[in-house]
Amino acid sequence: MFRYKPSILTLLLAGVLLNFSTQASAAPQATAIFAGGCFWCMQPAFDKVPGVTKTIVGYTGGTTQNPTYEQVSTGTTGHFEAIKVIYDPKKVSYEKLLDVYWHNIDPFDTNGQFCDIGSTYRSAIFYENSAQEMLADSTKNDVEKRFKRSVATKVLKAGAFWPAEDYHQDYYMKNPVRYKFYRYRCGRDARLKNVWGDEYKH
Repeated sequence: MFRYKPSILTLLLAGVLLNFSTQASAAPQATAIFAGGCFWCMQPAFDKVPGVTKTIVGYTGGTTQNPTYEQVSTGTTGHFEAIKVIYDPKKVSYEKLLDVYWHNIDPFDTNGQFCDIGSTYRSAIFYENSAQEMLADSTKNDVEKRFKRSVATKVLKAGAFWPAEDYHQDYYMKNPVRYKFYRYRCGRDARLKNVWGDEYKH
């Protein structure tokens, strides 16, 4: 019985085509990093944006390598609680993510965010390239012009981002009752409504 044996050239061509097909079918990805106080509270807003494929909470902006929550909480490592947003730029723009970001922070708080006080909870946009830096600065200027006051939120160059411990990831889904109580007690939604009015939709 005749059995077909593919040539080496055929196998190589098949491998190239498979690799090309895999790359072509994979969705393009980009990342954005934001700090807006408690990272638990930043995750829901971005998770529901069409085009966002994943969010990861963690720590950035400090000097300690692979810091723990306990270390960051002391305020001595220089880190911010932050969120990394992974998104498909064909479905959602960086400008849209910036709009979501601004409407979920108090841009005028110099000491943290809402009930969370301290350097760990400062607000900041961490840009990864010149285009992100330009857009971040532009939107910050827009907020200052709109409210006719200076904005405390920093625009900083992105550095190492360290994912937080597993129990912090998707905390609002894993512990919905505790999360809602914390968010309410912290006065986050009340303050955001006060700042942004009807533009804020939680």
